[in-house]
Amino acid sequence: MATRANESLELHLDGVKGLKQNFKSDLLSGFLVFLIALPLCLGISAASGFPPIAGILTAAVGGLVVGPLAGSALTIKGPAAGLIVIALGAVEALGQGDAMRGYQLALATIVVAGALQVVFGLFELGRFGDFFPSAAVHGMLAAIGIIIFSKQIHSLLGVKPHAKEPLELLAEVPNSLAAMNPSIAFIGFVSLAIICLMPRLKSPLLRRFPAPLVVLLVAIPLGMLLGLGQEHVYLFMGREYAVDRNFLVTLPGNLLEGITFPDFSQILSPVSLQYVIMFALVGTIESLLTVKATDGLDPHHRKADMNKDLLAVGIGNVIAGCIGGLPMISEVVRSSANVNNGAKTRWANFFHGFFILAFVALIPSLLQRIPVAALSAMLVFTGYRLAAPAHFIGTYKIGTEQAFIFGTTVIVTLATDLLLGVAAGVALELLIVLIAGAPLSSLFKADVTVEMKQDNRIKVAIRRAALFSNYLRTKEALEALPAGKSLLVDLSAARVVDHTFMEYLLHFKSEYERQGGKVRYTGIEGHKAASTHPAAMRRVAQ
Repeated sequence: MATRANESLELHLDGVKGLKQNFKSDLLSGFLVFLIALPLCLGISAASGFPPIAGILTAAVGGLVVGPLAGSALTIKGPAAGLIVIALGAVEALGQGDAMRGYQLALATIVVAGALQVVFGLFELGRFGDFFPSAAVHGMLAAIGIIIFSKQIHSLLGVKPHAKEPLELLAEVPNSLAAMNPSIAFIGFVSLAIICLMPRLKSPLLRRFPAPLVVLLVAIPLGMLLGLGQEHVYLFMGREYAVDRNFLVTLPGNLLEGITFPDFSQILSPVSLQYVIMFALVGTIESLLTVKATDGLDPHHRKADMNKDLLAVGIGNVIAGCIGGLPMISEVVRSSANVNNGAKTRWANFFHGFFILAFVALIPSLLQRIPVAALSAMLVFTGYRLAAPAHFIGTYKIGTEQAFIFGTTVIVTLATDLLLGVAAGVALELLIVLIAGAPLSSLFKADVTVEMKQDNRIKVAIRRAALFSNYLRTKEALEALPAGKSLLVDLSAARVVDHTFMEYLLHFKSEYERQGGKVRYTGIEGHKAASTHPAAMRRVAQ
């Protein structure tokens, strides 16, 4: 037992000791994550209206600077698809047709948003990542996926669309299919096929190769074969099509040339302040959700310090914005890959940033041969995964009210922006729980008591209403309980238990029992459930 405990303790080493102990595993994982991150950084930059180098700068800062400071051991920090919509919107709204000026003004909003995240971390506001209802958060992510898909599908086809808004862009897809550039579309569809089919391969050996890397290994030679680096016109089925270097990634001659400084001249304008709030709020929510998800994947069951992690991400965003980078978060795909590749400590994130910086500094000419259509294919797939029909169906199975919240968030986001979309989802959830019987006074104030009994038993009573909006008080009470006890959570006096709260309770039960305790819920047997789903909303039967 002592040896096992010591081994567990050793795995938690950090700093120089952790580097020495886990050098090989963290170096290998950092390298494999770099192979995934490099093309995604370039694609996210282009889709965001930023120069491709911007994503590289952010990934380097996320690994080399934020990695050692982060409060989570295994998350990877860098640019993410979830912020594409905000970044592109900032460039277009602030630039008013001048892309370069919009880029510099958007950088200023990233810097201020990063400073705001630093404040969040210092005031220990990381816990507010638990405030938002699940259906609204998933609706926001689905809307982001639709927006990404609507914009990137045209780039995959080699067509510049006329529309600007997501729904109009989707309506224009048939026209783009009819007018697609065959050479570009061929590279795009081949890349998309690789991204879709690689995870389905049965060979364990082939599945070890990151799909984005395979896309580059195929797309770069295809681009050279089709002459994408040389401006020319070709005939296909009796029609002429033009190809030039605009269909390839463009990078500066060296990293120093890629540094761009922010323009703070409009930072107090209403539009700038709107994007500051969106970068800070959405970036914080996505980052905290990723950290929580990665904690669940960590084989050593470490718990991240959410506030420290938020502080580190804020510092990283200030630095990234000051040198021309995209906003960063803890990114879920790369973090999952980091865990699966055997990373042990935060040094894996450091190595991922180091490899990205070194590769771009030493071999920029290779990156300039990457077809943009290949990057667009990766983002089309990302957009589809965020908004896949399975998400809509899964939400409906939890309860029709959750599907209503989810759908409302998606529609309002597509029609307006992310802030209003999430606000609409939150407001609708509050309205639904009030209609279901939750007292108005309990919306933001939990009524929870803890009673210590004999024989290692503890009774936790939750009364009036158990809601996403008052969960923080309950969470504090539950997390303060000693481990290894027998808990009875009594919900009999709670008139409404919403879906998000049920999710939290099920997660707490899993975590507490993993540490040797026991949890039993009582008092909801007579409640009416919205569906047969274990996390469905429950209310007192009338």
